[in-house]
Amino acid sequence: MRHLIIDRYEGKYAICEDDEQKYFAIELSELPEGAKPGCALQITEAGELLLDIEETQRRRERILEKQRRALGGR
Repeated sequence: MRHLIIDRYEGKYAICEDDEQKYFAIELSELPEGAKPGCALQITEAGELLLDIEETQRRRERILEKQRRALGGR
């Protein structure tokens, strides 16, 4: 299964990045409900986009840990 991360919104598009650091523009209307910048998406074999809540949470926790370490463990 392929994964994308929503990087940002530009107009009516979500700019998404894959594991190979390639970018894709996906219309906002095609995103699953609740998707927003920073969220992880799965692309199924059938091409359906699904919100990957677990991967989104893992990414957020890794980012928070990096921020804590950068600020001296606060």
